[in-house]
Amino acid sequence: MKKLLLSLIICSLFLCSSCSTPDAVTNIQGMYFDTVVTISLYDKEGAKLSPEVEALCQKYDDLLSKTNEESDIYRLNHSGGTPVEVDAETAELLTLASSYATMTDGCFNPALGSVTGLWDFKDKKTVPPSADLEAALEHTDYHDLQIDDQTVTLKDPLMEVDIGGIAKGFIADKLKDYLLSKGVKNALINLGGNVLAIGEKPGGSPFKIGIQNPQEETGEALAVAEIDNESVVTSGTYQRFFEQDGIRYHHLLDPATGYPADNDLESVSIICDSSTMADALSTACFVMGYEKGAAFIESLEDVQGIFITKDLVVHEID
Repeated sequence: MKKLLLSLIICSLFLCSSCSTPDAVTNIQGMYFDTVVTISLYDKEGAKLSPEVEALCQKYDDLLSKTNEESDIYRLNHSGGTPVEVDAETAELLTLASSYATMTDGCFNPALGSVTGLWDFKDKKTVPPSADLEAALEHTDYHDLQIDDQTVTLKDPLMEVDIGGIAKGFIADKLKDYLLSKGVKNALINLGGNVLAIGEKPGGSPFKIGIQNPQEETGEALAVAEIDNESVVTSGTYQRFFEQDGIRYHHLLDPATGYPADNDLESVSIICDSSTMADALSTACFVMGYEKGAAFIESLEDVQGIFITKDLVVHEID
């Protein structure tokens, strides 16, 4: 695991402004997965791959969308408990999501859709009625997500899956696999803050990824992670939130209560080889809180965490 530079450094989003950009870089940008996607290929032949990479992003956007009526996730959530045949990659993602739910004792819960659907952090920005949340919580048992090859069944017909806490990590890993199959040796994939490095920067130095100060505007970092062939994923209170009656409500919901997790943390960043794992564990560890989350990361091999508490102390865990 690469060394962390725990100092106050000003960065632009996650990729530090001090990182030089060679002439051969190809930047692929677009709006997918409800976020800005930037994929930088440090290869003279990178431009030839742009159409294929864009097509892959669109494929996963269509396949895993909550709102596209033809997507696997939409069909599953509107199946009323009837078995649904899904794409092999959707089944793979749901299997991984289920395994991380078990691994974290439900702190990461892909069956929370009936609850997350009551929260709107974009338009309405109001707290759902407590009675509605209590009723929705009755339908969030991830054990009711049954996967048999490519057939998926929600044994509770009122349950809905929500893969927002793992999908971007999964897609980043799939994009990495594709780029490696095409001979790409150096690239940086940024799916709205889910960052994955293939190889290292041209010249042999690691990529420097800023960990944002969660109490300041985008651009200021409290720490910098140096990575190559690794992923950094952050879950934080500053990413999606609103205020009501002087209380700040963020999008990282506690599966036990249906409300935003209320603990001593502002953000959790996970660094490991798998972006899928980093995505799921950043959410789970945030829900756990600092002490339990740090102990959990310490129990794992080849996984590193950066926990920022509300007093803005940076805790490096490995």
